[in-house]
Amino acid sequence: MFDSLFNFINLHNGEDKKEKVLENVISNISFRGANLWILACAIIIASIGLNVNSTAVIIGAMLISPLMGPIVGAGFALGTYNFPLLKKSIKNLLIATVVSLTVSTFYFYVSPFKDVQSELLSRTAPNIYDVMIAFFGGLVGIIAITRVEKGNPIPGVAIATALMPPLCTAGFGLATSNFSYFFGAFYLYIINCFFICIATFFVVKYLKYPSVIIDSKYEKRIRYGISTLIVVMIVPSFYLAYNLYNEKKFTKSVEEFINSEFNSKGYILIYKKISYNTFPKKIDLAFLNQKLSKREIVSYNKLLEEKGLSDTELTIRQNDSDLKSEILRELDKQESSVSEKDVIISKLNNELGKYRVEDPKLIKEMKILFPEVENISLGKVEQYPDTDSTTIQLVLLFKDNENKPVETAKLQNWLSTRLNSKNIQVLKLKEDSKKDN
Repeated sequence: MFDSLFNFINLHNGEDKKEKVLENVISNISFRGANLWILACAIIIASIGLNVNSTAVIIGAMLISPLMGPIVGAGFALGTYNFPLLKKSIKNLLIATVVSLTVSTFYFYVSPFKDVQSELLSRTAPNIYDVMIAFFGGLVGIIAITRVEKGNPIPGVAIATALMPPLCTAGFGLATSNFSYFFGAFYLYIINCFFICIATFFVVKYLKYPSVIIDSKYEKRIRYGISTLIVVMIVPSFYLAYNLYNEKKFTKSVEEFINSEFNSKGYILIYKKISYNTFPKKIDLAFLNQKLSKREIVSYNKLLEEKGLSDTELTIRQNDSDLKSEILRELDKQESSVSEKDVIISKLNNELGKYRVEDPKLIKEMKILFPEVENISLGKVEQYPDTDSTTIQLVLLFKDNENKPVETAKLQNWLSTRLNSKNIQVLKLKEDSKKDN
């Protein structure tokens, strides 16, 4: 029974000739001529995909990228103790990395669009899940390479392990001098390279590829070195995963606090910002109509600790101008797609603004200073002089009291001074014109 089960899962079934596999691996290591051009083009495509936040474009770039070659070559070299091949693989991987960083940095430097999109942001904080993806993706890749029939796994591995996007994100960090993005993305790239290489090493050892040098001393050194590097790579990723878990837990607790203390009581929340990576952690809220006293805000801050949200400060934004600028700033950070209808509405509002007299006190002041003025009509119209351009002119139409006529010149001078504009015309309506109307 055990023999049949072992045969069922045995990787030697369907295995290609070792000499042929090794020859194929070695041929894909070098970055010269066409390979280098393909890599540069793939980097440009991936950078554009990250720039415009297009997942489909990024996937396309990963499919055509030849970056897997030297990484698999390094894994084969370690598994067979072929140090000349290891040296060649590392050299070509360094060439590919430098070329990729240079091309992506140049692209993002000249690109007018430097907004941080979600596809970029997702590559700046790797964790243990990225380690698992790289390792198991590498396992699939090397198993597929050693088969007689390669099948579909190879393109899938290129997508899953995602070597291109972290490099492009690192280039974005260099181009914008955002070194936290650079180090986070480059760390993800190193994780992917290293664990694909380690997965390859394990499969090569399992399939018993012949060693170039059979020396127990070298074998022990390589194993110790690999074990040390695995720990060095995994420990930071565990920390980042733990930090991500705490952040998700904190966000969930904050949402529960807001729902229980505000939403359930009918408070209409119009602004929310949760800052986890600050000390103390911050919760900024604003409500539509409700105003809270300082005492109430203090009591809510005390309640946060009771709810398990220690080292957290609650701020309620109640200053209208401050709130407006904060909301606009937050909206600028978010991804937004403006439809054609929104653009048309915005343009119409701007056009209408040209013809509005937005001064509610003007008519009241006019009635006080010129009580004889009646039937006031006030608005802005386009004036077409003998030139190609147009100007906006304020026109005041009125009918004065028959017993006490209005001094039109005096009224016009007052309006010019009051509105700080000389482009004003004051017209008196006649009795017959009123009847016609």
